Amino acid sequence: MNGGAGEMASYQPTGVIENGDLSNAVGGTVVQQPYEDVVYTAEEERLWNMVRDNCLDFNSWTALIDETEKVAENDIIKIRKVYDAFLAEFPLCYGYWKKYADHEGRLDSVDKVVEVYERAVLAVTYSVEIWLHYCTFAISTYEDLDTIRRLFERGLAYVGTDYGSHILWDEYIRYEESHQAWSHLAMIYTRILEHPIQQLDRYYYCFKELAASRHLSEIRTPEEAAMAAATAETGGQSLEGEVRPDGVEQSPKPVSAGLTEAEELEKYIAIREEMYKKAKEFETKIIGFETAIRRPYFHVRPLDDPELENWHTYLDFIERGDDFNKVVKLYERCLIACANYPEFWIRYVLCMEASGSMELANNALARATQVFVKKQPEIHLFAARFMELSGDVMGARTEFQLLYSEISPGLLEAVVKHANMENRLGDKDAAFSIYEKAIAAEREKEQSQILPMLLAQHSRFAYLVVGNAEKAWEILAGSLEHIQPSKPLLEVIIHLESIQPSPKHVDYLDSLVEKFIMPNPENPYMASTTDREEISSIFLEFLDLFGDAQSIKRAENRHAMLFLRQKSMLTSKKRNAEDFLTSDKAKIAKTYPEPGQSVMGAYPNAQIQWPAGYGQKAPAWPQTSQSQGQQWNPGYAPQPGYAAYGGYANYGQPQMPTSAPQNASYGAYPSPYAVQAYPQQTYAQAAPAAPAAAATAFPQQQAPTQPYYGSYY
Repeated sequence: MNGGAGEMASYQPTGVIENGDLSNAVGGTVVQQPYEDVVYTAEEERLWNMVRDNCLDFNSWTALIDETEKVAENDIIKIRKVYDAFLAEFPLCYGYWKKYADHEGRLDSVDKVVEVYERAVLAVTYSVEIWLHYCTFAISTYEDLDTIRRLFERGLAYVGTDYGSHILWDEYIRYEESHQAWSHLAMIYTRILEHPIQQLDRYYYCFKELAASRHLSEIRTPEEAAMAAATAETGGQSLEGEVRPDGVEQSPKPVSAGLTEAEELEKYIAIREEMYKKAKEFETKIIGFETAIRRPYFHVRPLDDPELENWHTYLDFIERGDDFNKVVKLYERCLIACANYPEFWIRYVLCMEASGSMELANNALARATQVFVKKQPEIHLFAARFMELSGDVMGARTEFQLLYSEISPGLLEAVVKHANMENRLGDKDAAFSIYEKAIAAEREKEQSQILPMLLAQHSRFAYLVVGNAEKAWEILAGSLEHIQPSKPLLEVIIHLESIQPSPKHVDYLDSLVEKFIMPNPENPYMASTTDREEISSIFLEFLDLFGDAQSIKRAENRHAMLFLRQKSMLTSKKRNAEDFLTSDKAKIAKTYPEPGQSVMGAYPNAQIQWPAGYGQKAPAWPQTSQSQGQQWNPGYAPQPGYAAYGGYANYGQPQMPTSAPQNASYGAYPSPYAVQAYPQQTYAQAAPAAPAAAATAFPQQQAPTQPYYGSYY
């Protein structure tokens, strides 16, 4: 096969740089091809509909590719369409780039193969394997040595220091050996010995064998030979430096004139032996990290927690060094294996920002938000905050709009953060407008899960930020005219009332609480017994502070009737079950129970019997659930040497806000909403069943018992 060899070696699409940059189907959109109208089989149409409905359904994509290759083996248009669409969603799958290139080589031209490989190395620039496939193709296609060498050098510039790059170096070595280019071969060994890559010992011994089997004049590069000749002519001290292919000399070393050839060879080897020793010394520092990397390639299946932690620790170690190039390359390697984890993209962006490399930071953020974790709300929340701090307010607003419209409609945190941003920008009216639009949208739904929390946050903003207690009350009280009372709303309205000056709306609150806690079989959305008991307990403590004796008595009687008596019945049933398992003699003994305390007689100490909701502290911001089908390691905390990244350090976790328990003063406002799980970016695939413990997102550990309002004094 013959083609444009020069085009292959220097191919560079307009406006694109090699760094995994966004282009050519890497930006989340399919490359525009002049696809003709094609006719699909019923099975093809079914599979296309599946991937259109869920673009992240990896199994359906691979089934579609297999089906297309089976029924349209020689139809390059169909093949291009399916590969372009698949690789737009999963650009790191280097094996599919290779298959795509093979199809082009079989059905079209060399130029088309080159085009596919060039798109591939733009999409997954730091993959040793894709460069190996590209170079192997070039060797089998072109005859020009310089063309092949330029391609090897392009790839090695990116992956030549990768611990697993030996497979590409080996191919380069075989190529130079086949052409008996001994000086090129010696230079390759010299470059390898500078870096702690896998099988470094083998390369060192191969180099020594080469030096022992070939004359020194054969293994010196022309630059080294010219320097040696100049040294001989001067008859004095000269400098022998290691000249790299780009003409840049390394640290020079003095060489005396008049050395014998054996002495020159010994010095030539000694210089490289010193490189080898330094590389081996560094290898001892990273070998533990490298051997712990079990899956260096991309796959949609989640990585194990130890491997994720290993990447974080490895990045910590490299960041503590002073080689920025090493840092960038390790991050790029990491983001092949960990491409589905927002925490690593966020960490990369922050690291580049801290290093002053905003171009790399913005490039990484664009790849994360547009391709790799584009369905994850936390990356867009991070992007909005990052853009705000960078002065790109319109970009931040765009991220919030994307969250509302596509990524996670109804995500409470997006509404709250957007409103808070507008408030920081000095536009309180815009902040209120955001809440009002979100509330209006939720009210149109038949049953909104977040409307109570949204109203509570709206009220919270009005009171704490604007200082308008009347508006805060109106938001809550007005909403209860249109929706059923809920635990979050009642918690907030009771708390708001407790911190307002007298007179208190005791009767109004009592009617709301009674409506919420009284059983109503006709209400399909009736709260759980636990929630109803907690609200009753909270209201009892409110009355103990602000109510009169009659209102307290009425509420206590109601609480006892609904909850304490029910507990007594449950206890009795439990005892009956225990009785059934005891001996006849024990049963007879238990026939006459001891006289118990009356219900009202228990009230002097009843507070300690009430449920945790009454004794809880003011609710804190909820902690993030870890029930994601696709594990993103949300528990990652800033590592040593990483915490200095400033205000973004907490973005290592999925973006559920956290705060300390609000117990400082009356100004503390309880957070009114429970965990709202993100709709996670998941991949449909055959995988082992998840642990049962990960099946439920919502249950949270109960806080230790303490007075609900006691901390306000």
